[in-house]
Amino acid sequence: MSRFLLTIAGALLLLVCNASAQGPSPEAMDAARKLVATLKIADQYRAALPQLLLKLRPVVAQDRPEIERDYDAMTAPGSDIYAPFFASMIDQIAALYAQNFTVDELRQIEAFYAQPAGRKFMEKSDALAQASAQIGQDVSQKAADELKLRLIEALRQKAHKP
Repeated sequence: MSRFLLTIAGALLLLVCNASAQGPSPEAMDAARKLVATLKIADQYRAALPQLLLKLRPVVAQDRPEIERDYDAMTAPGSDIYAPFFASMIDQIAALYAQNFTVDELRQIEAFYAQPAGRKFMEKSDALAQASAQIGQDVSQKAADELKLRLIEALRQKAHKP
């Protein structure tokens, strides 16, 4: 009897693993791709790409002008050299969103970011994150300084000499 239960448990485990290995549904991927487009993640990648290509230039061209000219031509804006990587990145990010949110949630998130408040949030999010991090650091430093003084005073009251 226990062998029968193990067989059933194994079959269920296999079904669950296969279902999760199949990945998100086409509907979820479509909703996630739309969200990725609304979030302008591709634009962020496009903005970072010139810096990546600039760092690779000396390694590839090895200070040879004839190679540098061809390198510059091959990596010019609009070049197809990085299109497969770009498409792969978009698909992987969309899959990540599709795995973490339901289709309905993806649509709700996309709807928010498509509205003026969502677009404003995206425009200001980097500056807000930096300012928030600075506030956290400042408050943490003030707390550390204050706690240090309080602990030293408490230890002195217990006749310790810190």
